[in-house]
Amino acid sequence: MEEKNMLKLEQFQEAKKRVDEVIIPTPLIYSDAFSKECKNEVYIKPENLQRTGAFKIRGAYNKIVKMDDSAKQHGLIASSAGNHAQGVAYAANKLGVKATIVMPKHTPLIKVEATQSHGAEVVLAGEVYDDSYKAACDLQKEYDYTFVHPFNDEDVIEGQGTIALEILEELPDTDIILVPVGGGGLISGIACAAKQIKPTIKIVGVEPEGAASALAAINEDQVVALKEAVTIADGTAVKQIGELTFDYIKEYVDGIITVSDYELMDAFLLLVEKHKLVAENSGILSLAGLKKLNRKK
Repeated sequence: MEEKNMLKLEQFQEAKKRVDEVIIPTPLIYSDAFSKECKNEVYIKPENLQRTGAFKIRGAYNKIVKMDDSAKQHGLIASSAGNHAQGVAYAANKLGVKATIVMPKHTPLIKVEATQSHGAEVVLAGEVYDDSYKAACDLQKEYDYTFVHPFNDEDVIEGQGTIALEILEELPDTDIILVPVGGGGLISGIACAAKQIKPTIKIVGVEPEGAASALAAINEDQVVALKEAVTIADGTAVKQIGELTFDYIKEYVDGIITVSDYELMDAFLLLVEKHKLVAENSGILSLAGLKKLNRKK
């Protein structure tokens, strides 16, 4: 994909106006503990305090609000076992759009009920995410739903990129942003938006060692499917990143690093101890990556 076909800063700015209708603009939190350990000024963007507990509401709302009236009347469908499900359900409910979410059969009941609490119809299908994704695609064709992909969608990427606008508005001197990577939607949006605001900024992705699909794609110079994705960071356990997100990563991301489950838990404990913040393992990737980069100095 050529750069001219990628999202422009103005599009992210328009997306921010849209998502500001529903999101919480999470403030940057200065971290004494991580700053001292890494000998840099470290700030945390706590999207675990976002509505539905994750950044996913940004991309989901931006995608759904841009749908035309006919598409909204037909309804939408998504496949997810986690945060994307709740983000889509919440956004659809706010906009009065029927949402069907396909989740694997063994999805924890608490996640199913959380998704249903936002008014979505939940369909349990398949043993793993890949199975439920296929079932969602079949339903989409049968009922002419709009499919809301968790990462390989430009409107979703546009919504996730609003995080970069908030960061650089609050802290213009930011030199580097470390971003968790699963399917690549979050880092695609953040990197594309941030680089257009501040071309000198560095964007580094952090993946779990057991599910490093972005790094595999970079090494092979094409999207490849991992044989397995095994990590405690289940929200980023993606076997294959998107074709679209790979284009953005190649264009705007400065590097990808990986961290072990042990390194994740080490960062998790420090975050809880020093900040009394509890985030899911996928959300800890950036801090674990920061600690790893510091050790390599």
